[in-house]
Amino acid sequence: MILDIYKDALEYSAKDWKTLVILGIMCLFSFLMIPVFLVTGYNYRVIHQAVHGVINGNDPLPNFDGIIEMFVDGIKVVIVEIVYLIVPVILFMIFLLVSGNLNGTASAAVLFIGCAITFVVGVVACMMTQMGLCHMAYHDGAFSKAFALSEIKEAIDEIGWFKCIATYLGLIIITIVISFVVITIIGLIFTVFGLSGFVFGSNVAGGIFTIGIIVNALVSMFIVGPYLSIFNSRSIGLLYTMQI
Repeated sequence: MILDIYKDALEYSAKDWKTLVILGIMCLFSFLMIPVFLVTGYNYRVIHQAVHGVINGNDPLPNFDGIIEMFVDGIKVVIVEIVYLIVPVILFMIFLLVSGNLNGTASAAVLFIGCAITFVVGVVACMMTQMGLCHMAYHDGAFSKAFALSEIKEAIDEIGWFKCIATYLGLIIITIVISFVVITIIGLIFTVFGLSGFVFGSNVAGGIFTIGIIVNALVSMFIVGPYLSIFNSRSIGLLYTMQI
């Protein structure tokens, strides 16, 4: 079933390349802050569509319209992520403070234990964040549902904690692999051209290498990055639908 989710999400994310470019442009201007909320708002639309759909349901990508509504949804998503992130951050800061007041082995031991506990809490917080967003989307944007902890935990229990963790780990691996493969392929192509360019002089070769770096950055920003963000959002939304 998890493989079916990945298959659906991989195909779904490639249905409209124009949308990927639009999201890439939003990311390019993310330093203006407003585009950040539009991107997160669009990914929320992907989640909303997924939690109300089925695996391999042939859903089209959401339209990139209703900018104000998308912006508001993006703000809600960021707030939810920040709230859940606060817990592991505060926990780590406490261990860091305690460790700083100790010396030698005791300090190192407390810091190590703190990192381990914070990691576990962080994983749980991440799962609660994603399932919270799905729960909010399932209830048509009811903001309070993102923090309905008992309901969210019940949803995770029904899906299965192992299945959730396995799915998230798979998403991380797939994201890393796709990014690495694309960057490597483009890098190898321009490396070959660059080495060939030495025949005509080092300046030509240097220019080819530079172009390769630029192409890699553009492909990552306008294609790979948006594709993977949609892929992850779709996968998370479909995972939510696997409740018994």
